[in-house]
Amino acid sequence: MLLFRMAAAQGLDDAARELNSAAIHLLRGLKAVDRRSGLTPARLSALSVLVFVGAMPVGRLAEIEDVASPTMTRIVDGLEELGLARRASHPVNGRIRMVEPTPRGTARMRRARDARVRAIVAALEASLRAAGALARLPARLAGPDR
Repeated sequence: MLLFRMAAAQGLDDAARELNSAAIHLLRGLKAVDRRSGLTPARLSALSVLVFVGAMPVGRLAEIEDVASPTMTRIVDGLEELGLARRASHPVNGRIRMVEPTPRGTARMRRARDARVRAIVAALEASLRAAGALARLPARLAGPDR
């Protein structure tokens, strides 16, 4: 029983290493896709939060993105200059300034997300084709006589 558990644990370790390697390769490929959006990684990430989570104060956006508020202020300034985000008053508390995506920002983020999804689908399809080829390999090696 102990040998079985050790073998299973080793199998999990091997699977985890393979998954780690696949994730690294996928993320490298997605960086190239993201670069085509024309935005820096920080701006693209902040815009993604605004589009898919919703409007929020700069401080909350900084928390989510794990950066200092002054850094996020500069990122938001850049998004505003590009017409992708805007600052607006909070609907209830006018002292709070919210950051929200513009329609142009939303459209750009959706295009960037769609490009990422296409890249992920292509990677999954390639993995499935490779797995299928590996599954057929024993029969091919055995030849037509068997």
